[in-house]
Amino acid sequence: MNPVVGLDVAKGESQVQAFLDKKKPYKRSFKVAHTIEGLESLHQYLREIENVTGIRPPVVLESTGHYHTPVVQYFEERGYLLIIVNPLISYRAKSSSLRKVKTDLIDARHLCELYYKEDLEPYKKRGIQLLNLRNLSRQHANITGIYVQTKLQFQAVLDQVFPEYRGVFGDLYSVVSLLTLLEFPTSEDISAVDEETVANRINELCPSRSRKWANTKAEKLMAASARNPFQRTLYQSHILSLEMYIKMLLEYQKHLSKFEEEINALAKEMEEYRIIQSIPGIGEKIATTIISEIGEIDRFNHPKKLVAFAGIDPSIFESGKFKGSVNRITKRGSGRLRHALYMAVRCAIRDCRKKKTTDEIIPRNKRLREFYDKKREEGKPFKVAVIACANKLLQWIYALLQNNSTFQDLT
Repeated sequence: MNPVVGLDVAKGESQVQAFLDKKKPYKRSFKVAHTIEGLESLHQYLREIENVTGIRPPVVLESTGHYHTPVVQYFEERGYLLIIVNPLISYRAKSSSLRKVKTDLIDARHLCELYYKEDLEPYKKRGIQLLNLRNLSRQHANITGIYVQTKLQFQAVLDQVFPEYRGVFGDLYSVVSLLTLLEFPTSEDISAVDEETVANRINELCPSRSRKWANTKAEKLMAASARNPFQRTLYQSHILSLEMYIKMLLEYQKHLSKFEEEINALAKEMEEYRIIQSIPGIGEKIATTIISEIGEIDRFNHPKKLVAFAGIDPSIFESGKFKGSVNRITKRGSGRLRHALYMAVRCAIRDCRKKKTTDEIIPRNKRLREFYDKKREEGKPFKVAVIACANKLLQWIYALLQNNSTFQDLT
């Protein structure tokens, strides 16, 4: 016998179907909740199948974001073989039927049937350290996206209250700049006090800078207030919105700073981080994203599998005598890894000065720039050449991580 249990995972519950062998379903399908009681009852069901067949059944389930996490963690701790199927593979298997039926019960059966049809690879447990790094990096990226959107909304309100405030401080979003604007959001607030009071307040908000610097900023702020086209603020809603956005920006800055501290501390403990950073053009943030998205390099037994995981392998379309000439990348893998590789290539092929005292210009990564120039000379468009470089870069990364060695650039 060759038993298997298929789980169609949903939010908070799973549909369960077992097979004792090919085309031999075991009992009726049922649902279990993702609670301790529900998972224990599912464990009892698996032991029942083991008693009947004499073989511990593997568990096949579809990758569903984070919904399958409690099931995976529970049965991983109990030594069960888990097979997590890519949704594209399971969808293809479901589509092979002429009947168009979509239910949880049918999906659980399809997962069992897929186990007998396909040579599925078992799930490989990822290290806690790398998963922590991946979670932190993804949360940092998510909050950065929200932070950027908040900036845009803040700018829209600022343009209707105090547009001349831009330029008072070198960085509009520095802590001292935002706190000063929170203190003096309108021309009316500034006209109610003198320049010395403003300078004193700026000096209090940024004690690390000199008094002379505070005086200069106070002078600039008074001049900006005089130029401001909105000498009177008619809409109190704008003032309220401006205050709210400033406080949100300050909070997001604190959260991002905390994330960055944790990410840097965690990444510096990893050998992979040092290896990837040895490649010219890859900085701290990109290196962190790459190693956290790739995970253990042992998960891939060939560089082409890693390229496919990043979704930068070309799609192929051929039928009869027809052969597609416009082959876009598949984009079926990790979007975050793909974006990180794209940015790494852009940085690597960019020209920079060899020394500040000379005018000599060299690319950051000579070998990658030579490959990029070769593709451009072949007539490849810019993005096609960059993706080819990303493919090459990822193969280098695979070789470096497998051999545990650093990158040696041409001099």
